[in-house]
Amino acid sequence: MSQPTAASGPATDPDDTAAVTGSTAVPDSTASSDSTPEAEPATATTPGAEPEDSTPSPRQRRDFRRFMASHICNELGNNITYVALPLTAVLTLHASAWQAGLLAAAEQAAFLLFGLPAGAWVDRMRRRNVMIAADLTRAVLLTAVPVAWLLDLHSMPLLYVVALLLGCARLFGDVADQSYLPTLVGRSTLVSGNSRLETVRSTAELAGPGIAGFFVQLLGAVGTLAGQAVTSLVSAALLGKIEAREERPSPAGRGRLLHEIREGLHHVLRNPILRVIALSTASVNLFLSGIFALETLFLTRTVGLQPAAVGWVLTTAGVGSMLAALVTERLSRALGEARLTWLSLLVTMPFGLLLPLTGHGWRIALFVLGALIQSAGVTTYNICQVTYRQTVCPPHLLGRMTATMRFLVWGVLPLSGLLAGGLGQVAGVRGALWFLTAALSATPLVLLCSPLRRMRAFDTDTAAG
Repeated sequence: MSQPTAASGPATDPDDTAAVTGSTAVPDSTASSDSTPEAEPATATTPGAEPEDSTPSPRQRRDFRRFMASHICNELGNNITYVALPLTAVLTLHASAWQAGLLAAAEQAAFLLFGLPAGAWVDRMRRRNVMIAADLTRAVLLTAVPVAWLLDLHSMPLLYVVALLLGCARLFGDVADQSYLPTLVGRSTLVSGNSRLETVRSTAELAGPGIAGFFVQLLGAVGTLAGQAVTSLVSAALLGKIEAREERPSPAGRGRLLHEIREGLHHVLRNPILRVIALSTASVNLFLSGIFALETLFLTRTVGLQPAAVGWVLTTAGVGSMLAALVTERLSRALGEARLTWLSLLVTMPFGLLLPLTGHGWRIALFVLGALIQSAGVTTYNICQVTYRQTVCPPHLLGRMTATMRFLVWGVLPLSGLLAGGLGQVAGVRGALWFLTAALSATPLVLLCSPLRRMRAFDTDTAAG
């Protein structure tokens, strides 16, 4: 099930609300459609520079294809890990609801601990190099779990550490990624570019959990994690083959880190539209990520599904995300981006109330329907709000704006995991889902009490002021 994204995304990740799936699909951490953008990517030169509208060269097309291919590897790997890591805890270490919540909190803690400085650091570096480093870090961490299992050293504390460091790699990779996108596609085609990225994420959500369930059934959860190290290595190799090079950012002076962080915070907090988007997305992430933290435990122990079946049930959320990514551009033209931003959540979030009604037999379809419609709404919301943020932000502030939004909207995710774990211990897993889905249904009220309710399209001149 997609999450709102900070910059969009999740996963499936709201920051883009947390990717997401629960990879969460945080939101982050936030997108893309299989349709070709109106303008192909331009050469990556100065970070955030506005590419020309000239016909792209063969090299530019190759670079964008490699960028998209690395996304496919990463998103597929993330969605498989999203299922395999909690299953490792549940099946091999017999984790309780509280431990499952702690694991989810550990994975998202990086956004709270390092969210603000990450943007300033990324703006000082070539963003492609940051993405490659994040991929290599993931490969090492995903290899560490099976090695520890072979040596009989695996434990919940080890999984907490791995989850925390995976979250750090995701934070830096996502901030660099979303700051790099305008360089490749140009600001005039950001809706198409973000729609294509959301389609990649949605397709990975669709395929990842089912593949994860199959491999967990075949190889075990630990063996499945080992396989995901390969996807991270392939992603790093694809990014390394991008021929265009960014210019080296200007070196920052001593003691400027706090100043740069303040610049990112001021840009977000002084913009009335960005403020309400941050509040709304954080609210969605708080409750949606709590659902993500418990859904594997709920489907295995409460409903009684086998790992392969859990994977296929979670796959259905990707169907909603993929369909939404394909039609959001048309909907935004028909309804307006601003109107679609709040309407997408208002219509779809109440369907989450179907999740705790899930049971044996035909009642499994209730989970499928609820997850599918919720994911569609979050994906549409992500595309609209992320495009707005990228459009109104000056190029040199993209990394800091993205990281600031991630901090504000994904910083609640560790609290979400703790909330879910505590509710699960006190009220049971099904009772916790009732509370979380009811609260999630009320989150669109934040947007209805904002200027967005009276807008049809984003007026960047007014909003940016």
